[in-house]
Amino acid sequence: MLTKRIIPCLDVKDGKTVKGVNFENLRYAGDPVELAKKYSLQGADELVFLDITATNEKRPTLAALVERVAKNVFIPFTVGGGINSVDDIRVILNAGADKVSINSAGVKNPQLISECVNYFGSQCIVAALDARFVGNDYYIFINAGKVNTGKRLVDWAKEVEDRGAGEILLTSMDFDGTQKGFDIQMNKLVSDLVKIPVIASGGAGANYQHFVDVFKNTNVDAALAASIFHFDTLPVDTLKQKLKEFQISIR
Repeated sequence: MLTKRIIPCLDVKDGKTVKGVNFENLRYAGDPVELAKKYSLQGADELVFLDITATNEKRPTLAALVERVAKNVFIPFTVGGGINSVDDIRVILNAGADKVSINSAGVKNPQLISECVNYFGSQCIVAALDARFVGNDYYIFINAGKVNTGKRLVDWAKEVEDRGAGEILLTSMDFDGTQKGFDIQMNKLVSDLVKIPVIASGGAGANYQHFVDVFKNTNVDAALAASIFHFDTLPVDTLKQKLKEFQISIR
């Protein structure tokens, strides 16, 4: 049986970690370097760093901050936000990231995913999908959740897999920051559809049952959370111990 991963996420704005609800109302959550160190020591399996305003501000990711974080963690480290080219990825990997997450730029130019896979390999490329339920289906949103692309989630998930992305970071915009649990329906839909690993994101609360539910009821490989870890309402090591009690295979 494949082991499941627990992944803290650092949403970074102006060099500071922030957290909001449904991608809005951001509040300060701590220094990204200090938080990264804490999660590495607590036994997190991986770390995700998202420069959440880079795309809308039309600027590259904060490479200097990425380098500072990378020097303080000893676990796989994924970086996203403002990634628009092969050169952007080279800068981020050289700064110490292990993987790079592509979101808006990949939707606008799907060929970018194929090019990046060809240059760096599937294992380096994570396709970040932000989706919301509209009408009677899930649709992909870009530009920090501000623009509905009209693309169906299932169509885009299949395409990024076909283009060689190594895994999918799947965020439910409807559940983001609500702490009412993961969107089981959406995560099941995508994790049943694709063969590459899926990371569930959006909705985790200070209740280990939320993680039990997403691992037991879907085929996701990992679960990502932010505020419950930032504010120590459910530390990583405590969560992992609880999951083991439910016979969930954890790294």
